[in-house]
Amino acid sequence: MSYSIEALSDSCYPGSTCLINKLGIRNEEQLAFVESRIVLGKTEELWRNPIRGYFDFDHYKAVHRYLFEDIYAWAREIRTVDMSKKGTRFIPVSQINDMARRIFDRLNRMNNLVSQAQDDFVVNVTDFYCSTNMLHPFREGNGRTQRAFLQQLIRNAGYDLRFSEIDPDELMIATIQAANGINDSLLNLFREHITPYQEGTNHA
Repeated sequence: MSYSIEALSDSCYPGSTCLINKLGIRNEEQLAFVESRIVLGKTEELWRNPIRGYFDFDHYKAVHRYLFEDIYAWAREIRTVDMSKKGTRFIPVSQINDMARRIFDRLNRMNNLVSQAQDDFVVNVTDFYCSTNMLHPFREGNGRTQRAFLQQLIRNAGYDLRFSEIDPDELMIATIQAANGINDSLLNLFREHITPYQEGTNHA
């Protein structure tokens, strides 16, 4: 939750940076722990029973709602504050809807990446990942929503990406580099870990 936010107390309990939540937890570390356990379980369930949709922005927001609706009343809603993290400044609030339309219209024009050769597929997955990372549409839970949606998108296209097999620090560094215009490391990570999908693969 280590974001730099213009309104630091936005959606937080008075006098704190702990997000207001349905569980009434007012300690940020405790909330992070409980949140991670709930979302992990729901991510595993989402892999077994994907949310049906058209891989558009509404579908993306539906994934966020499913993962976080037990914790936050604003699950699925677009953030209302500008945010940055680790030197990366995400798309301003005023541009989120327009940028989302462009990202998901492009995905639709490419038939959601279905029937692409693996080399082209990896390039386009990397581009989509970078774009949705910069979009960062939610107050919290962007990375987990992004990964859950991306795994479903990739599986729908006949491929597989196991985020559990990617070193999280390596992914973070590659993501930061990509946000600064250098996506070689991210591209190589995805090239290494994206494989043809095999029925029955366990992503837990």
